[in-house]
Amino acid sequence: MSFTIYDASAPVFTHALTNIQAWLDKAVAEGKAEAAIVEARLAPDMLPFSRQIQISSDTAKNAVARLIGVEAPAMADTETTFAELKDRCQRTIDYINGLDRKAFDGAETRAVQLKFPNGMGYNFTGAQFLTGFALPNFFFHVTTTYALLRKEGVAIGKPDFLQHLGMPEQIAA
Repeated sequence: MSFTIYDASAPVFTHALTNIQAWLDKAVAEGKAEAAIVEARLAPDMLPFSRQIQISSDTAKNAVARLIGVEAPAMADTETTFAELKDRCQRTIDYINGLDRKAFDGAETRAVQLKFPNGMGYNFTGAQFLTGFALPNFFFHVTTTYALLRKEGVAIGKPDFLQHLGMPEQIAA
């Protein structure tokens, strides 16, 4: 079986969203100030922590929907607590996991149009959209989520960012 656009998208999105849920659990376990973190920013002109997770969710669900040529479910951006943000991640994971892998067949050449509210946008093939826009945009917001938690003193590190890999194994010399 060859590597597909499904392999490059769906599990990548769900692994990172699952990691975010675990990061939020760590923040709770450490007794961090939830209200302060939800509104935290790295710079004054930046969107807050809660929006970083909402945009990560939107990017993931909208990307897979565009790749298979359907509309993604709408999710109101009303989350203000860790529990609500974790639920948002889970609803996104459930949506992605509920898609038929075969729906991604041919997605690499499917036309994908990304139109912004100002009327500007991009025309892509599915492969160009995924590799040139969706994945970089998704990981920008996932990494910003991670950075904000670090800034707020949550004890997470690179193993938490890559926890979907599990523990490394001994490799013979």
